Amino acid sequence: MNVGSGHDGFEGASELLRALSAPIRLAIVSELAAGERCVHELVEKLGVAQPLVSQHLRVLRGAGVVRGARRGREIAYSLVDEHVAHIVADAVSHAGER
Repeated sequence: MNVGSGHDGFEGASELLRALSAPIRLAIVSELAAGERCVHELVEKLGVAQPLVSQHLRVLRGAGVVRGARRGREIAYSLVDEHVAHIVADAVSHAGER
């Protein structure tokens, strides 16, 4: 890895890690790794309030981690890139090794 050639990649990685820095966001990404979910499904699975899930989804959307597609009256969320799910799974696995 050539660190001296520029910091653009590091900036992007830093923004991604910042977006993933909340435990609930990691849980949302883990859930979405299994397939798209609507907010009410995430609320049920994670056991947290709807406004909190929506707030964290907004952060993840802003960071380009998730996207939403309207399905009637609901929005189904999915991961933009499956690599993010691997990053989260590896981080969770690594944390469990301590």
